[in-house]
Amino acid sequence: MTYLQKYHTANLPELMKIISKNGIGMDSYLDRFFNSYETTTNYPPYNLIHVNNVESILEIALAGFSKNELNVYTEYGKLIVEGKKEEKEKESEYVYQGLAQRSFNRTWSLSEDIEVREVQFKDGLLTVKLGKIVPEHHARKDYM
Repeated sequence: MTYLQKYHTANLPELMKIISKNGIGMDSYLDRFFNSYETTTNYPPYNLIHVNNVESILEIALAGFSKNELNVYTEYGKLIVEGKKEEKEKESEYVYQGLAQRSFNRTWSLSEDIEVREVQFKDGLLTVKLGKIVPEHHARKDYM
């Protein structure tokens, strides 16, 4: 049994103390990880698809948004998607309004070896293709 196997969720504070004591440079990583859940929201809905070991796709449902109302960028190891909906005067009185068309700001933390490779918006679906940066000496090489 390895040393880490004896830790469970009940021992999490003790484990975090050991990690922070012995992990040089880990404090900023752990702070970024644990502080990312401050403003967790379910809007907008999204899918995260694992394509293979080096590719993932993030699909975000944004019905009612146009391309010029969206902003997608990375900053300080985070992928940020913002949607700014302008408030307009309601021409009609809704009996039921089930489509949420409000402004939002959604953030995902990215590890240091993940990059955004492509962003597309089509038919109300924002697709963000993510890729793992594989150093040349780790990349697959076929010799025969």
